[in-house]
Amino acid sequence: MCRDCSCGQPAPEPLPEPTRQLPLHTALLQRNDAQAAGLRQRFEAAGVTVVNLLSSPGSGKTALLEALAQRLDPTVLAVIVGDLATDNDARRLQAAGLAAVQITTGQACHLEAPMVAEGLHRLHHQGISLEQLELLVIENVGNLVCPGAYDLGESLRVVLLSTTEGEDKPLKYAPIFHGADLVLITKLDLAEAVGFDRAAAHAAIARVAPHARVLETSARSGAGLDALINALVR
Repeated sequence: MCRDCSCGQPAPEPLPEPTRQLPLHTALLQRNDAQAAGLRQRFEAAGVTVVNLLSSPGSGKTALLEALAQRLDPTVLAVIVGDLATDNDARRLQAAGLAAVQITTGQACHLEAPMVAEGLHRLHHQGISLEQLELLVIENVGNLVCPGAYDLGESLRVVLLSTTEGEDKPLKYAPIFHGADLVLITKLDLAEAVGFDRAAAHAAIARVAPHARVLETSARSGAGLDALINALVR
């Protein structure tokens, strides 16, 4: 019977207790970190700098890599691209002369260490070895939340902030910016048109990532790209 009245209706079923997801998530991260440690050893042994490139969708990751392809020897740079679907970005980079492979994640909003290992396997089948590279870029899935939690064995974590996104983006997504070694302000050529407040952007980055280096870049005009190459290629 209903506890609160004598209506004659059966008492409602008790609500199920919330599923405990934390232990499973912790186990997954631990397994990922162990695999990332193995990748890091491989990268260090090969002497290659590995960049985990992170941003929200449309911040200019692929355009930036296309611009770098014009300034670097394409034989020393390779890219592993992560997207939920399509191989559009990998095709763009291949057209720019780069060795690039696509990892499609389906519904996963981030890349994980085993996916990077799969990307290395695909590069190997293209005849690309780690030992011949100076720079391997992992273009992560466009997302400023989940990818920050997954170590991919990278040497550098680089986060993009487009001038078209607003100066307060680092404050809204503080954890991923806090983990950055380098923050790139991209699409500098659009800054004036969109009323981008550079001082406010730099202040926001300094607040959440005081340790990170900041560079302003434009794939279209080439501004800041030489400084970026110097920061990436050791």
